[in-house]
Amino acid sequence: MKSSVFPVGPTASEFAGIMRKTKYSWGAFAGRGSKLAGENTRMLPKTVHEERKKQEAKRRGKLKTVAGKLLKAVAGGKEAVEEKASSEDVAGNLLKMATSRKEVEGETPAEETICGFIEQGKFFEACDRIYDLEHSGNDGVGKSESLYTLLAERMWTVVGEALRGSGGMFLEPLQSVGESLKWEKQKEAEWLGSSQETESVSTWSPNFWRKDLEEKLIHYITAQIPPFGSCSNTDEAALKQHLSQLEMTFIPSLEHRSGFFKEAGLLVTYTHCCHASLSSHLSTLTDSSNFSFSQCLLVYEWGLKMYKSSSETCLGPRQTPQHNLSFGVQCLMWIILKTEEKLLAATRKEVGKALKEAFDIGKPPCADAAVIQILTEKTEAAWRVSESLSEKVEAVCLEECLKFLDSYQNEVRSSLQLNSCPGICSSLRILENCCILRTVWHKLTYICSASTGQDVKVNGFLDRMEDEITEHFLQTVTSKVKGTLKEHFKKCDSGFDHILESLKQSFLAFGKKKTDTYEALVKAVNAIIITEYLQALLTTSRKPSSVQRRRIVSKIAEDHRMLQTVFKECLGPAAGPLKDPLKAILELIQTSDAEGMKIALLPILKEFPDLRKEHLSAVLDIKDSLSREDRAALLKAFHDNYRESETEANLLFADIEVKPRKYGLCGCLCC
Repeated sequence: MKSSVFPVGPTASEFAGIMRKTKYSWGAFAGRGSKLAGENTRMLPKTVHEERKKQEAKRRGKLKTVAGKLLKAVAGGKEAVEEKASSEDVAGNLLKMATSRKEVEGETPAEETICGFIEQGKFFEACDRIYDLEHSGNDGVGKSESLYTLLAERMWTVVGEALRGSGGMFLEPLQSVGESLKWEKQKEAEWLGSSQETESVSTWSPNFWRKDLEEKLIHYITAQIPPFGSCSNTDEAALKQHLSQLEMTFIPSLEHRSGFFKEAGLLVTYTHCCHASLSSHLSTLTDSSNFSFSQCLLVYEWGLKMYKSSSETCLGPRQTPQHNLSFGVQCLMWIILKTEEKLLAATRKEVGKALKEAFDIGKPPCADAAVIQILTEKTEAAWRVSESLSEKVEAVCLEECLKFLDSYQNEVRSSLQLNSCPGICSSLRILENCCILRTVWHKLTYICSASTGQDVKVNGFLDRMEDEITEHFLQTVTSKVKGTLKEHFKKCDSGFDHILESLKQSFLAFGKKKTDTYEALVKAVNAIIITEYLQALLTTSRKPSSVQRRRIVSKIAEDHRMLQTVFKECLGPAAGPLKDPLKAILELIQTSDAEGMKIALLPILKEFPDLRKEHLSAVLDIKDSLSREDRAALLKAFHDNYRESETEANLLFADIEVKPRKYGLCGCLCC
C-alpha cells in the first residue's frame, strides 16, 4: 500500500518494462554498431547516421525518465516549482553522466544500472557500483556525489514507509539500508587505515548517513508521541493521562516495530532514536517554568515504575552478562536522574517562595504549623515514591530554610538601617517571626536529619536577629511614648491612650504564640512606659495653679487605671509583681493630712529605694493645699528614713532627672 506521506517511484513491474524497452533499444543500436566496426564513421551512409542518432536519443529519454521518477519519489513535501526544477536538474546531471563517457558496446551505462538498483531497493548493490564509479576516473567523483544523494534520499523514504506501518513489503529494502550502513562504516575504516587524507573522509558523502538516519528516525518517532496540550499545562490529571498514553500506546507501538528493525540490522540505531525521542519529550515537559514539584514527582514516579518493570524490549531489556547495564535501562536511569534534578530545583523554588510569603514583614505572622507543613509536605510526598528521594528533598528543604534565614536577616537589617520598618506593630511582627522560626527549626531538627553545624548556624542567626529587633522595638516604643507624653499633662488628648491600645492589640496577637520572650518583652515595655511617664510628670511646670494640680491628679488616676487594664490583659497573673509607682504617688498626694502622708511615704521608700529628695519635692508640688509646715515635715521624714540602695535591683527613679527646686531666702530644706 502506498503512503501519501512518503511518495515512491515506479512499481517493480513498471520499472522492469522500462528496463526491457531500454535494453531492447540499446541492443538494436549495439547490433548495428558491430556490423560497422572498424569502418570510418565518416564513410557511413546517411541513413546509418540517422538511425544511430535516433537510437541514442531514445536511450537518453528512457534514462531521463527513470531518474526523474526516482527524484519525484524522494522529493515529497517540497513546493511544486522547486520539485520540478530540482528533478529536471538532477535528471539532467545523471543524463550527462551517462552520455559523457563511452561504454563498451553492448553494455548498459553504469549510472543507468545504479539507478535501477536504487529503484528496486537494492541499496547495498548500488553502494558498491557507485564506489566503483567513484574510483574509475572520468570525473567519477562528481558523478558519484549525485548518486549518493539520490541513494540516501531513497533509503530514508523506505525507512519512513516502514515507520508508518507498511509492514513486510519494506523488509528487504530496509535490510539493504542496514547493509549499506555497515558498508559505509567498513569503507570509512578502510579510508582511515589507508594513506588517504583525513579530509577526504570528512567530505565523503556517505560519511553522515548514520547521523542522517538518526535525524529521520527521531523526527518520525517524535511525531508519533501523543500531544500534551502545552508545556504550561499545570493540570496533574492531564499529566497522568499523558504518561498513561506513553506507557500503554506509544511505547508498545515502538516495541512492535523493533522486531522489524532488528531483522533489518538497525535495532541499535532504532533503539537509540526511541530513547532520544522519549528522553527529549520528557525533558521538554519538565523544563517548563510552570511545571510544579508534584508534576515533576509524577514524571519521576513514572520513570521509576518503568525502570522497575523493564522487560525484554527495545526500551528496557534485562541486564546481560556482556553489559553492566542495558542500553534501555541506562535511558530510563537518565530520565529518572534528569527528572530528579528538575524536581529538586522545583523544591527549592517553591519552598523559598512559600517561606518568603509566610514571613513577609508587611503581613501578619503565620502559624508555626503552617511553616512546618511547607517544609515537610514535599518530603512526605517524596517518601511515598522513594526513600532516597525523600532524603534528598529533605536536605534541599533544610538548605533552603538556611538560605531564607540568611536573606531574611539581611532584609531585617536593611529595614532597621533605613528606618523603613513602620511603627511598633511591624517591629513586633518581625520579632514574632523570629520566635516562630526558632520554634519551627526546633521541630524540624526533630523531624528531619539536621546536622549539628546547621543547628548551630540557625540558632546563631535567630539569636542575632532577636537581639537586634528587640533593641529596635524597645527603642521605637521609648521614642513614641516619650513624644506622646511631652505635652501629655498640658493637652486634653495627647494620644497616649492610642499608643497603649495599639500595644495591647499587638501584644495580644503576639501572646497567642506563647513564646518564651513574650513575658519578658511586655515587662520591659511596662518599665519603659512607667519611666517615661514619671519623667514627664516630674518635669512638668513646678508652679501649677490649683486647677491645674487637680487636673493633673485626675489624669494620673485615669492613666493608672488604663495601664493596669492593658498590662493585666497582656500578662494575666504575671502582672501582679509589676512595680506600681503611680499607685503609690496617688495614695500619697490624695491623703488629706500630713500624718497620713508620712505613713504613705514609708512604703514608697521601701519599694523604691532610689527615690531622691528632688523626686519627692516634685511630687509634693502636685499636692493641692499643702502648707509649708506639712511639706517640711514630709521632707524631714524622707531624710530620716532614707537608706541608699546597696543593689541595682528595683531601681526606677535612678535615671529620672529632676531640677532641684529653688529654695527660699532662709536657705532651709523645707521651701
